[in-house]
Amino acid sequence: MAPALSDLGGTVQTAYRAMARAFAQAKFETPQSDARFLLQGLLQRPAADIVLGEEIPLTADEIIRLQAAVRRRLASEPVSRILGLRSFYGRDFIITPDVLDPRPDTETVIDAALELARSIDVPADQLRIADIGVGSGAILLTLLAKLPQARGVGTDVSPGALAVARRNAERLGLADRLELVETDVLDGVGGVLHIVVSNPPYIASGDIQMLSEDVRRYDPRLALDGGPDGLATYRKISSNIKKLYPDTAVAVEVGAGQAETVKGLLVSALEGRGKVESRLWKDFGGHIRCVTVKRHS
Repeated sequence: MAPALSDLGGTVQTAYRAMARAFAQAKFETPQSDARFLLQGLLQRPAADIVLGEEIPLTADEIIRLQAAVRRRLASEPVSRILGLRSFYGRDFIITPDVLDPRPDTETVIDAALELARSIDVPADQLRIADIGVGSGAILLTLLAKLPQARGVGTDVSPGALAVARRNAERLGLADRLELVETDVLDGVGGVLHIVVSNPPYIASGDIQMLSEDVRRYDPRLALDGGPDGLATYRKISSNIKKLYPDTAVAVEVGAGQAETVKGLLVSALEGRGKVESRLWKDFGGHIRCVTVKRHS
C-alpha cells in the first residue's frame, strides 16, 4: 500500500521521508535514491531541495502525482520508467514501453566502440556506425555525440522503438547524422559500415520468467528474448557481417557465460579476408560485458 496523502506531509522533505520509508518496507535495494530521483524528476527540483526542503510546500496536485508514482514504484516499476527518462553516459534518454531501459553496464559498449573508432584508419567525417536493435538510441546517439563528424544508421524491427530513437536524436541535436531503418539486423542496409554495435536480445526464452520483476514486466520481450539458447541474434549478426566492408569492426554486449561463444561466432564470420583481432571487455562490476572483433584486410 502507498502511504496515505496525509503520510506524505505538506513539504518536500516529509514526502521524501515517507516515500523512502515505503520503499524500504518494500525491500527495494535503494529506497532513498528511488525517493529522491522520483521527487527530483516529478517536481523538477535539485537534489538539495529534496533532502533539505523542510520549508518547501507541496501543492495538492503535486501530492496526487507523487502518490501515483509511489503506487507504480511499489508495483516494481523502475524509477526510470515512471519518469520516462534514463541517464546514460552523461545524457538523458526518453524511454517508453517500446524500448529497453538502458543499464549502466551497457556503457561498456560505448567505451569499446570508441576504442575501435580510435584504431580505424578512416577520416573522421567518413566514419559510419551501425547499431543493430537501436531501441532508444542510447548507444548509437552517444557515439555520435562523442564522434561529432561520424554518421550512424540504426536498425530495429519495432516501429515504436524507431520512433523513440528519432525523438531522442532530435532532442540531442543529432537527427541530421542519423538514418533509421525498420529491418532485421542489417537486411537492406547499404554502404560502407566501419563499426557495428549492438545490445541484442540475449536471454534464453526459457529463462525470461526468472528475470527480476522490474525487467520481466516492464522491458519489451522483443528486446530480451534471444531464442532457445539466447544466441539467435548473434548468429544473425555473424551471418550479416560476412558481407560487410573488409575492415569492419564489431562491438556487442553479451550476457553471462556467452562471451567465448559469441567471440567464436564473430571471428569465424570475419576470418578468411585478413587478420582478425578480438577482445573481451569487463563492466564496472568485473563481469565480461562486451566482445569486440576487428578485421584487418
